[in-house]
Amino acid sequence: MTLQDLVLPDESYALMGAAFEVYKELGPGFLEAVYEEALARELAHRQIPFQRQVPLVIHYKGHPLDKHYLCDILAYGLVILELKAIRGITDIEVAQTLNYLKASRLPLALILNFSAHGKLEWKRLTLTQT
Repeated sequence: MTLQDLVLPDESYALMGAAFEVYKELGPGFLEAVYEEALARELAHRQIPFQRQVPLVIHYKGHPLDKHYLCDILAYGLVILELKAIRGITDIEVAQTLNYLKASRLPLALILNFSAHGKLEWKRLTLTQT
């Protein structure tokens, strides 16, 4: 895979830089809400457009359902940031985030796990993986 094959490479690079900065500053061990607030501040500092706690509407046969998903952060209006503070990213988090992509029809999601031991754990997902 080359850089040209990546979905939103510049945006991904900027977002990962912000996430690494938050991890460098806070390290592991905090609640997800702490990382969300810290990442929001870092994104604002870097002038990266974002929204927090964005509802993602689910459609059934062309009609919106009353139930919806809530994504932690939506950056650039295109990238779902799903934040975690868990031991490790599992198939459950991947499936949840793929459902967010399907519901929103957005091109890219990043799962960012701030509580993996010794590093920021992350996974990049696109709709082509469904």
